[in-house]
Amino acid sequence: MRIRIIGSCGSGKSTLAKELSDQYGIPCYELDNLIWDRSAENLRYPETVRDESVQSIVSSEAWIIEGAQCKDWTLKSIQEADLIFVLAPNVFVRDYRIIKRFVLSRMGLQPWNYKQSFKNLGKMIVKWNHQYNIEEVICTINENRKTATITKNKKQVIQLIEHHLKVTLNVSGKNVTGNRGLLKEEIQ
Repeated sequence: MRIRIIGSCGSGKSTLAKELSDQYGIPCYELDNLIWDRSAENLRYPETVRDESVQSIVSSEAWIIEGAQCKDWTLKSIQEADLIFVLAPNVFVRDYRIIKRFVLSRMGLQPWNYKQSFKNLGKMIVKWNHQYNIEEVICTINENRKTATITKNKKQVIQLIEHHLKVTLNVSGKNVTGNRGLLKEEIQ
């Protein structure tokens, strides 16, 4: 199973990807870790290295990729995904999560990929949360002939994955993958 999780800062992408990885035994990848070389501050991998990493991941049999990015270099993860989830909890829930993560990481109580600064906190809240363009994300997904499910919480995502697995298992002799979108009514 190949799952792509997209959403703004604080939407719960990393947490969800890790939980799904543990629950289903599927490796998960953060797009930020394909961009940033964590051996030094503000050091990016060359674009060729980043792109080769993405290609290697999406060529594998099963994966969970999470990230806010919905750019040309990430399109293969959308095109190859069996399920695409766009996380969209309330903006104030996301603000709370961002601030909580900032405080916990600054106090050394929660590890983070990079040193949290007040400048980054401002970017996370304003640019990467409040100004995150979810409509643009949906358009990009649709342009790639895929269907995304917009969801507000983990429970809905798990219900959709379980439904996908049942559909896959119920089709005799066929390996069902692709872009079958589920209606909101099927979630409830």
